[in-house]
Amino acid sequence: MNDEHIAELLAGYRDSLLKDTLPFWIEHAVDRVDGGFHTFLDREGNVFDTDKGMWPQCRFTWILATLARELGKTDPDTAQKYGELAAHGIEFIKSRGFDDDGRMFFHVTHDGRPLRKRRYVFTELFAVMALSAWARLEDDEDSRREAVALFRRVVNLLTQPEALTPKLEPKTRRGKSIAVPMLMLVTGQELRGASHDPIIQDTINSCIEEIERDFVRDDLDVVLELVSPDGELIDHVDGRTLNPGHAMEAAWFILEEARHQDSDQHLIEIGTKMLDWMWERGWDREHGGILYYTYLGDGEVQEYWHDMKFWWPQTETILATLLAHLLTGAPKYAQWHQDVHEWADSHFRDSEHGEWFGYLHRDGGLSTATKGNLWKGPFHLPRMQWHAWRWLEELGVNP
Repeated sequence: MNDEHIAELLAGYRDSLLKDTLPFWIEHAVDRVDGGFHTFLDREGNVFDTDKGMWPQCRFTWILATLARELGKTDPDTAQKYGELAAHGIEFIKSRGFDDDGRMFFHVTHDGRPLRKRRYVFTELFAVMALSAWARLEDDEDSRREAVALFRRVVNLLTQPEALTPKLEPKTRRGKSIAVPMLMLVTGQELRGASHDPIIQDTINSCIEEIERDFVRDDLDVVLELVSPDGELIDHVDGRTLNPGHAMEAAWFILEEARHQDSDQHLIEIGTKMLDWMWERGWDREHGGILYYTYLGDGEVQEYWHDMKFWWPQTETILATLLAHLLTGAPKYAQWHQDVHEWADSHFRDSEHGEWFGYLHRDGGLSTATKGNLWKGPFHLPRMQWHAWRWLEELGVNP
């Protein structure tokens, strides 16, 4: 990448975020009556279901508060607007997100009445991110304490074998997913900006160690998605099912930690190795784009949507390849970044109504025109645009 190309990319990510992605959600998602944000949106932004997922509440609040803080000096009017919307999200999270036992709901009605909880701790971790960003924006000590306390609660739950319902029957077969340490890792990185509590860096370090030890398999040139508790291959269909997007997302989390730790070479080696292996296993050489699931060995993937193209594996691969190139200078990462960036932009972006579609067929044809649901909301795409813009400013050039 030369300076001209970097400047072009930077402007593209910045302008897409501020002039396309966020305006779409701000115009259509904000619920001024019952609080929080709608995410069940059709192509034009019309609400087709009023239930609310707590993941999107927390994730959108995080990006709004983060950008409000970052834009405070350069664009105070926009920063104020984002800050007011972040306050709107924080109020809904605090007043409607928590059950009496301190755990969080996953799915609520339009006015915040509980519908279901899940055995995972992911909702809590997204809330930590939102509370951390809000604490940094407003220098809010209460939210800072709440974020650290919630993070500590999750750490404690994960150390108690019986505290969370296991995915597999432990008397028959036990397993653990890379999703837990990778999300703990990135949550710790966000919380670190708001607090110096020693548990944060300790958790970041232990999560990276666990990912490297148990999921990054040099003997197989693969990043496994599900392993036994001691990191062994589960030689059944679940253990052999690979999620390239997840692995490359974890790769850029580790590369970001390498950047934080003065370009730590060991962390760069881990992150780029994960990217190398999973690009080879995830990139669709026939149609382009990142496949949702692939398989280790000669068997067949059991998930029937395995060869679809979801939006989020593309955004995570865009980030992983970009940061790998900026940290190493290796031309192959610049080429991979160009490949996935151009494919995603040409297939997912809705030039008529804004934002991205979420779900395509393998050949890039549209599967559904919806822009949001319980899972897709204002997170993976704006996070990608924000980090890419930030990295290019810090590690590339500022046009």
